[in-house]
Amino acid sequence: MDLKQRKCWNENHKQLTNLIFTMDKHAQAVELFLNQHALLHSSQMSHSSVTTLEDYLLDQMAEHAFRTYPVKVPGTKNSIAWHLWHITRIEDMTMNVLLNDEEQIFEMGNWKERLQVNYFHTGNGMMEEEVADLSSNINLSALLAYRLEVGRRTREIVASMLPGQFNQKVDPIRIKKLNDNGAVKQGESWLLEYWGNKRLGGLILMPATRHLFLHLNKAVRIKEKLQKLNELG
Repeated sequence: MDLKQRKCWNENHKQLTNLIFTMDKHAQAVELFLNQHALLHSSQMSHSSVTTLEDYLLDQMAEHAFRTYPVKVPGTKNSIAWHLWHITRIEDMTMNVLLNDEEQIFEMGNWKERLQVNYFHTGNGMMEEEVADLSSNINLSALLAYRLEVGRRTREIVASMLPGQFNQKVDPIRIKKLNDNGAVKQGESWLLEYWGNKRLGGLILMPATRHLFLHLNKAVRIKEKLQKLNELG
């Protein structure tokens, strides 16, 4: 997914924003979402022949690049590992709990043990030593498998939604469920408040698409910086 394709993704996201809350454009919005979302996960997820942004990120990426922390690029110093963890946890929470009122993928598949992490939350507000710990110890293969499962479930959920549902407000009971389960670190409750003020379509526009796009682009910048430093010696 080169720069031209990323610009096209941005234009299509603007179109999705214009469609998603219009009931008689529901089918068109779902189709566009599925196309946009597919470009933010591995092509394995949707069995696509198109190189996605995640494919571009992971292509020829050494494991040390995935784990290196800190790396200062515009907007972040966190590792690629952290960015992939963060966007996947948020997609899991918002799509499965807030949209679909079911359990998180993370809770149903022994993922904490498979990922080899001691964290349940989104990653917001982590101390430097926590980011370093996650970056060093998370199981890369398991993280990519977790991303695939979360992404596939998101697509099933959104494809099953009915006209009008995108306009529904997030149920406060579901926000409370995330809070009670420790979805965010203490001091990061602003994130739950932010989600709680959204309509369901708003969650699709941000946690399930735009948020992934922003963080994957940051991860690409990290990879490119590390590659340049490696070339210099």
